Amino acid sequence: MRAVVQRVKRASVSIGGSVHSAIDAGLMILLGIEDADEPEDIQWLSHKLVNLRIFNDAEGVMNLSLAETGGDMMLVSQFTLFAITKKGNRPSYTRAAKPDIAIPLYESMIDQLERDLGKKISTGVFGADMQVDILNDGPVTILIDTKDKA
Repeated sequence: MRAVVQRVKRASVSIGGSVHSAIDAGLMILLGIEDADEPEDIQWLSHKLVNLRIFNDAEGVMNLSLAETGGDMMLVSQFTLFAITKKGNRPSYTRAAKPDIAIPLYESMIDQLERDLGKKISTGVFGADMQVDILNDGPVTILIDTKDKA
């Protein structure tokens, strides 16, 4: 799994011109899933996201996690995170998991994040044409790949 983690002041997902979900300050997570991903990746990544210390403490140092700040979280699936761009100018998405594999993993990730965070999270709609509005705070943007755990 690959995640683009953005600390945001606010974020929203619109589908067909209507807002589907929105959050205030917290984390916007764009999540890519590949065939090689397993339940252990979900548990590891969820724990990492909930406990990632990228929010400012009283001294202005990034020392607090989302769990500590009580902020919101939004998770949006994004198969393009596994784009292959080695040859030519048209990306290939063959590394991205097909829906029959990706949807159950995406839904499991939502469940795990909600358990680890202790509250509901906002999401997009898997496979939908979404417009994502993000006000990045900092900006703080971090890439996490579950294949790079070591």
